[in-house]
Amino acid sequence: MSASLLVVDDEPINLEIIGEFLEDEPFKLTLASSGEQAWALLNENPTGYNAVILDRMMPGMSGIDLLRKMKADPRTEYLPVIMQTAAAAPEQVAEGLKAGAYYYLIKPYERTTLLSIINAALEDLTRWDDITQRMSHNVLALSLANEAQFSMRTLEEAQAVAGLIAQVAAEPETAVMGLAELLVNGVEHGNLGIDFSAKSRLKHEDTWSEEIERRLALPENRDKRVRLHLQTCAEGWKVTISDDGEGFDWQSFLEVAPERAFAPNGRGIVLARKLAFTQMTYLGNGNCVELLMPAARRD
Repeated sequence: MSASLLVVDDEPINLEIIGEFLEDEPFKLTLASSGEQAWALLNENPTGYNAVILDRMMPGMSGIDLLRKMKADPRTEYLPVIMQTAAAAPEQVAEGLKAGAYYYLIKPYERTTLLSIINAALEDLTRWDDITQRMSHNVLALSLANEAQFSMRTLEEAQAVAGLIAQVAAEPETAVMGLAELLVNGVEHGNLGIDFSAKSRLKHEDTWSEEIERRLALPENRDKRVRLHLQTCAEGWKVTISDDGEGFDWQSFLEVAPERAFAPNGRGIVLARKLAFTQMTYLGNGNCVELLMPAARRD
């Protein structure tokens, strides 16, 4: 996957190591030796990078400081940040997660680990961009509906429905991310039974897509569906998403636990909860979730 990466670290040896790890990969690297230099580059060209690999501990503007500036700026708010750190205490990881670093690397790390996390961040960004670009222009027609229901089976169908429904939200760019995460979760975790550990392994082995297709073709999964029910309410839109799976331990996924911060997956529900909806409530065993989504203005 060709991409432009901004690598920020005050230690020249660390910049050199990352350069060597990625020299045979189709990435364009821009190196910054301080948070101040990195912010100047981002400020000059905020759309010029696909992800940032950011050292946490730097003199002057630290990695956390830069991260907070990025997340407070609409131009760089959704740019994936991979935090690399030797400070792996749970409270330190939690601070980074709260600031918006959903991808983590512990120093020292191996080349395969670096590639796994970079690819996870880039895949998430590409998926959100693709969904946004495919969003239909029939916003008015959908906004006139009082109630609608959708049924989907594949990841492609889930992403298409997310792009459509997001158009009636007050903030479509964030709504599409949240809806896509929850609908994809319904397909892969709910209906196909790919749990957190299995997905981490498949992502690391780069066999996730193949396993999705294999499980979709199994006889026991052919009739399973993810359903989305959309209905107007006083707060805007009430969205109910359900799947045919057995549910999961949803309570432990409402926040990114520090011990899961270094995996290439497992942050989708957190992103949905924090970015897209005013309320998110799981029901029963976790195979049904109710959302409140602010509605776009009808001029």
